[in-house]
Amino acid sequence: MGRAGISFLDELFGLRATRMWSKAARRAETMPISAVRRRLGQAQMLSTRVAEFRRVAEDRLALPRIGANAIRRADGADWAWRPEAFRYRTKVPGVAAAASGAEIDEAIRLFHDCARSELTLRQTRNGREEDLSAFGLELDVFAFDGSFLSLAVDLPAEAAQNLRRDHIIRVDLDCAFERPLEVFLRLNIRHGPNIEQVVRELPRGGPEAATVEFDLAYTRLNERRSERMWLDIIFERPQMNRIRLRDLTLARRLRAEI
Repeated sequence: MGRAGISFLDELFGLRATRMWSKAARRAETMPISAVRRRLGQAQMLSTRVAEFRRVAEDRLALPRIGANAIRRADGADWAWRPEAFRYRTKVPGVAAAASGAEIDEAIRLFHDCARSELTLRQTRNGREEDLSAFGLELDVFAFDGSFLSLAVDLPAEAAQNLRRDHIIRVDLDCAFERPLEVFLRLNIRHGPNIEQVVRELPRGGPEAATVEFDLAYTRLNERRSERMWLDIIFERPQMNRIRLRDLTLARRLRAEI
């Protein structure tokens, strides 16, 4: 077995295939039409396999690595999480003319009330030196006749386990916009039959990577009945804009005692 699992025979056959296709390219103008048709079918099958290899190889060689989960944790954090859509390639790479409720993966859904959807949501590959997540999300908004647009992010069950009013939920969001945009984050906590909601505005005009904290001391959370949490990312007047979410992480920690 040779380097990286490639044998001598594999390399030899690869060189022969390269020479064969170079020769076929030189003779394409003069070879019989039946031979051209046969070679074209072979080339199409080969190009599909090559494209598959390139996609996987580029993903593996690009930084950050797929599955990377480095998170900037606050001191004392007892839980931290990044949605899988920012770590791994999703089964659905994108949605055009996205309907309300469209999913990019099981944890992230798009909601709006447009009569006619001119929205596109897709997963993108990160590649900047400072990126910590392998993937991001890109939302293209053209004409927009609705009154709201949001991404709902379902948090895993452990986020709500043993949740207390002296917890602080931290959200780190790395985003960029084609045009200035107001963005609000709404943390929702279901406890029994009630839902507690806390809203914060993303700082405007600041750095692309922003941190927002939700202090649960100002809620009426019933600690014994905490069941589920989710985050809404709400975009105000998003028409004719491209919204890039390069990373999203959440963490929780106990408030420091005074």
